[in-house]
Amino acid sequence: MAVSRVPFGARLVAGAVAGCAKSRFGHAPTGLGRVSAEQPPALIAVAHGSRDPRSAATVSAVVAAVAAARPDIEVRTAFLDLTAPSVEQVVDSLAAQGHTHAVVTPLLLGSAFHARVDLPGLLAAAGARNPQLRLTQADVLGADALLIGALRDRVLAACDIDHTSANRRIGVALAAVGSSSAAANARTAEVAARLAARTGWLTQICFATTEPSVAEAISRLHARGADHVLVAPWFLAPGLLTDRLLHAAPHAVHADVLGPHPALTGVILDRYHAAIAETPALSA
Repeated sequence: MAVSRVPFGARLVAGAVAGCAKSRFGHAPTGLGRVSAEQPPALIAVAHGSRDPRSAATVSAVVAAVAAARPDIEVRTAFLDLTAPSVEQVVDSLAAQGHTHAVVTPLLLGSAFHARVDLPGLLAAAGARNPQLRLTQADVLGADALLIGALRDRVLAACDIDHTSANRRIGVALAAVGSSSAAANARTAEVAARLAARTGWLTQICFATTEPSVAEAISRLHARGADHVLVAPWFLAPGLLTDRLLHAAPHAVHADVLGPHPALTGVILDRYHAAIAETPALSA
């Protein structure tokens, strides 16, 4: 059994066509049949997992959009913790069906412990039980330009900003999970800076689990001259942490999570194709 890992930073460009994101690799011919050597590798979309049922429902909608965009690919959902099915269960199921290659695509915005340690360990154990199934771990979603665009769309939808709002100073409190790692929190600051560069909005970062808090970020935005402030969660799905943000700033406008945005479909498929392109050929 071979488990390979695409180096962090691999990225491709996708576009949105007719409201549905399309990878630069296009839509392959449809028509599913029995597993064969010609069938594309399966795609296992791996999310974190949560006790909150809204999280699993959102992940299901995200993965359903990927499956609809590429009906020629066997697309499965798996979770690292707290929610079924587990990564091991999905890998065992694909192996039992005769699949020989699967690309494991983490639905994670950052490359931290889960992507670097937890998931590779799970794949190594699952692969050892199924030596006939090759597993390739794709890159995380990261701060892809398409996702920055999706974040912008969520903000626009939340406060109905349009081109007539030029005289209003918009402030966005970009809210992420937060980490004890300064490097991880710096990556959130990079997302905020890129959103500001793209929109001209004032931005401040805040976190659900550490400082600065959402209330602090809102105060700083007002101090910088923003007259219309809202919270933009840098989360794929709602859950306990997004609720914490809501409770901490109940009077603020909160944008929706990224969720099943067409751009997310494109990024997931690009990570899948990049992993295939960078996977060394199996030796004879």
